[in-house]
Amino acid sequence: MLVKGLLASLALLGIYFLLVGLISGFGFAWEQFGRYWYFILGLSAGFGIQISLYSRLREIVDEKTNRGVVAVSGTTSTLAMISCCSHYLVNVLPFVGAAGVLTLVSQYQIQFFWVGLTANLLGIIYLVSRLRKVRMT
Repeated sequence: MLVKGLLASLALLGIYFLLVGLISGFGFAWEQFGRYWYFILGLSAGFGIQISLYSRLREIVDEKTNRGVVAVSGTTSTLAMISCCSHYLVNVLPFVGAAGVLTLVSQYQIQFFWVGLTANLLGIIYLVSRLRKVRMT
Protein backbone atom coordinates (compact mmCIF):
# COMPACT_ATOMS: atom_id res chain seq x y z
CA MET A 1 0.00 0.00 0.00
CA LEU A 2 2.72 2.51 0.97
CA VAL A 3 4.95 1.33 -1.85
CA LYS A 4 2.20 2.02 -4.38
CA GLY A 5 1.76 5.53 -3.00
CA LEU A 6 5.48 6.23 -3.12
CA LEU A 7 5.72 4.91 -6.67
CA ALA A 8 2.73 7.00 -7.74
CA SER A 9 4.28 10.09 -6.19
CA LEU A 10 7.58 9.45 -7.95
CA ALA A 11 5.77 8.76 -11.22
CA LEU A 12 3.99 12.10 -11.01
CA LEU A 13 7.33 13.83 -10.43
CA GLY A 14 8.73 11.91 -13.39
CA ILE A 15 5.88 13.09 -15.60
CA TYR A 16 6.53 16.67 -14.52
CA PHE A 17 10.25 16.51 -15.30
CA LEU A 18 9.71 14.64 -18.57
CA LEU A 19 7.07 16.98 -19.95
CA VAL A 20 8.64 20.23 -18.81
CA GLY A 21 12.07 18.96 -19.83
CA LEU A 22 10.90 18.03 -23.31
CA ILE A 23 9.07 21.34 -23.72
CA SER A 24 11.60 23.77 -22.27
CA GLY A 25 14.74 21.81 -21.47
CA PHE A 26 15.71 19.85 -18.40
CA GLY A 27 17.71 22.73 -16.94
CA PHE A 28 14.57 24.83 -17.00
CA ALA A 29 12.58 22.00 -15.41
CA TRP A 30 15.05 21.93 -12.51
CA GLU A 31 14.95 25.72 -12.26
CA GLN A 32 11.16 25.69 -12.03
CA PHE A 33 11.30 22.85 -9.54
CA GLY A 34 13.69 24.92 -7.42
CA ARG A 35 11.29 27.86 -7.56
CA TYR A 36 8.06 25.91 -6.90
CA TRP A 37 9.33 22.79 -5.10
CA TYR A 38 6.84 23.18 -2.22
CA PHE A 39 3.89 23.12 -4.63
CA ILE A 40 5.29 20.36 -6.82
CA LEU A 41 6.24 18.10 -3.92
CA GLY A 42 2.92 18.85 -2.20
CA LEU A 43 1.00 17.84 -5.30
CA SER A 44 3.10 14.74 -5.74
CA ALA A 45 2.81 13.73 -2.07
CA GLY A 46 -0.95 14.33 -2.07
CA PHE A 47 -1.34 12.11 -5.09
CA GLY A 48 0.80 9.40 -3.49
CA ILE A 49 -1.28 9.55 -0.30
CA GLN A 50 -4.44 9.15 -2.35
CA ILE A 51 -3.04 6.13 -4.15
CA SER A 52 -2.07 4.57 -0.81
CA LEU A 53 -5.51 5.22 0.65
CA TYR A 54 -7.19 3.97 -2.48
CA SER A 55 -5.08 0.81 -2.47
CA ARG A 56 -6.08 0.12 1.13
CA LEU A 57 -9.73 0.82 0.38
CA ARG A 58 -9.58 -1.44 -2.62
CA GLU A 59 -8.09 -4.20 -0.52
CA ILE A 60 -10.99 -3.86 1.90
CA VAL A 61 -13.85 -3.37 -0.53
CA ASP A 62 -12.43 -5.40 -3.42
CA GLU A 63 -13.19 -3.59 -6.64
CA LYS A 64 -16.33 -1.72 -5.46
CA THR A 65 -14.58 1.62 -5.06
CA ASN A 66 -15.06 4.70 -7.23
CA ARG A 67 -11.78 5.10 -9.12
CA GLY A 68 -12.87 8.44 -10.54
CA VAL A 69 -11.81 10.45 -7.50
CA VAL A 70 -8.19 9.37 -7.74
CA ALA A 71 -8.14 9.83 -11.51
CA VAL A 72 -9.59 13.34 -11.37
CA SER A 73 -7.36 14.64 -8.59
CA GLY A 74 -4.32 12.94 -10.08
CA THR A 75 -5.00 14.60 -13.40
CA THR A 76 -5.50 17.93 -11.64
CA SER A 77 -2.19 17.51 -9.81
CA THR A 78 -0.34 16.73 -13.01
CA LEU A 79 -1.89 19.66 -14.85
CA ALA A 80 -1.14 22.05 -12.01
CA MET A 81 2.52 21.04 -11.95
CA ILE A 82 2.85 21.32 -15.70
CA SER A 83 0.97 24.62 -15.89
CA CYS A 84 3.88 26.47 -14.30
CA CYS A 85 5.84 26.00 -17.49
CA SER A 86 3.19 25.50 -20.14
CA HIS A 87 3.52 28.98 -21.54
CA TYR A 88 6.82 27.86 -23.04
CA LEU A 89 4.84 25.66 -25.42
CA VAL A 90 4.28 28.88 -27.37
CA ASN A 91 7.78 28.38 -28.77
CA VAL A 92 6.74 25.15 -30.47
CA LEU A 93 3.09 25.74 -31.27
CA PRO A 94 2.38 27.69 -34.42
CA PHE A 95 -1.25 28.30 -33.59
CA VAL A 96 -2.12 31.80 -32.41
CA GLY A 97 -5.19 30.57 -30.52
CA ALA A 98 -3.14 28.04 -28.61
CA ALA A 99 -0.66 30.78 -27.70
CA GLY A 100 -3.47 32.79 -26.11
CA VAL A 101 -4.61 29.85 -24.00
CA LEU A 102 -1.07 29.05 -22.87
CA THR A 103 -0.42 32.67 -21.96
CA LEU A 104 -3.59 32.66 -19.86
CA VAL A 105 -2.50 29.45 -18.12
CA SER A 106 0.95 30.84 -17.34
CA GLN A 107 -0.54 33.95 -15.74
CA TYR A 108 -2.45 31.83 -13.25
CA GLN A 109 0.14 29.14 -12.49
CA ILE A 110 0.06 29.70 -8.71
CA GLN A 111 -3.72 29.48 -8.72
CA PHE A 112 -3.50 26.21 -10.65
CA PHE A 113 -1.14 24.88 -8.00
CA TRP A 114 -3.69 25.77 -5.31
CA VAL A 115 -6.50 24.15 -7.30
CA GLY A 116 -4.40 20.99 -7.56
CA LEU A 117 -3.59 21.00 -3.84
CA THR A 118 -7.26 21.56 -3.01
CA ALA A 119 -8.28 18.69 -5.28
CA ASN A 120 -5.70 16.49 -3.53
CA LEU A 121 -6.99 17.45 -0.10
CA LEU A 122 -10.60 16.81 -1.11
CA GLY A 123 -9.63 13.45 -2.58
CA ILE A 124 -7.79 12.49 0.61
CA ILE A 125 -10.75 13.55 2.78
CA TYR A 126 -13.13 11.55 0.60
CA LEU A 127 -10.97 8.43 0.68
CA VAL A 128 -10.43 8.64 4.45
CA SER A 129 -14.18 9.00 4.96
CA ARG A 130 -14.81 5.97 2.73
CA LEU A 131 -12.20 3.95 4.66
CA ARG A 132 -13.83 4.86 7.97
CA LYS A 133 -17.26 3.97 6.63
CA VAL A 134 -16.05 0.64 5.28
CA ARG A 135 -14.33 -0.22 8.55
CA MET A 136 -17.54 0.52 10.50
CA THR A 137 -19.58 -1.92 8.42
